[in-house]
Amino acid sequence: MAGKKQNYLNNKDILKEIHKSKMSFCWLKAKQYHQYDVILNDISEIDAYNLDQAKQNRAHRIQSEAYAEAMKHHDPKDYRNKPKQKDFAVDTDIIEDGEVVFRVMTYEHIPDEPGRKKNPKNISEEKAKVNFAPFKHYAYINGDLTEVARSHWRGGVKTGGFDCEHGNLTNKLGTMFLKLVERYSHRANWRGYSYVDEMRGDALLQLSLVGLKFNEARSDNPFAYYTQTITNCFTRVLNSEKRMQTIRDDILIEQGHMPSYTRQMAHEEEVKKMREEAQQDEVLPDLG
Repeated sequence: MAGKKQNYLNNKDILKEIHKSKMSFCWLKAKQYHQYDVILNDISEIDAYNLDQAKQNRAHRIQSEAYAEAMKHHDPKDYRNKPKQKDFAVDTDIIEDGEVVFRVMTYEHIPDEPGRKKNPKNISEEKAKVNFAPFKHYAYINGDLTEVARSHWRGGVKTGGFDCEHGNLTNKLGTMFLKLVERYSHRANWRGYSYVDEMRGDALLQLSLVGLKFNEARSDNPFAYYTQTITNCFTRVLNSEKRMQTIRDDILIEQGHMPSYTRQMAHEEEVKKMREEAQQDEVLPDLG
């Protein structure tokens, strides 16, 4: 009997490593405020409705984590006693307001950088360049809404300052990038190119630069985002190589040498097509 097919990567694991990587660029008041429960666009959105939504998200996450932990220790052959997700359900009523963490997307702590863009179209282009959308975490402490985390910040809120270089991608996220690029390069439409190594290198470099720009507030599918990034890189290298090959072939022909095999085959196909069209013209009846 064939074993159960497993995905080599999944969005849940990728999102977890993206979060860990982003938090390495942050000031954090305490470890308990590391994981957010809901993402908002403005602090004014922290109200009763979003507090309840955050509690539901937190309850679901706790349930999923408990179920996953139970499955790790479960014997696959023991079908009767297989853990069920419903057995780990968490009642939102037992979650205190102070346990909930709100992530608020904001640029207010990012310094201005006039002139960075000639014609800025939004606030991000008026601020210093950052490697991912900035945010703050808020939580209720003794009933008061308090800032408990700040992205792109080193040191304390009052004693520290803006810094977008002290964090890093987790090793696991880097390994995921390697797997994504390697698997993608084995697709039939890419693996035959002699410069596929260059394609892989270009894609890995681009992922290291834009990998954290994935915005969890807009999507929960980083796999698709990264795959599209890799596709763009491979296509860019392919088009660049084709342009260079055309230039090399033109120079070889001008100097009286044979061009590349690809150019020769393209020329033969063109000649063949012209001959077929000429033959069709000859056999057409004279309608005059």
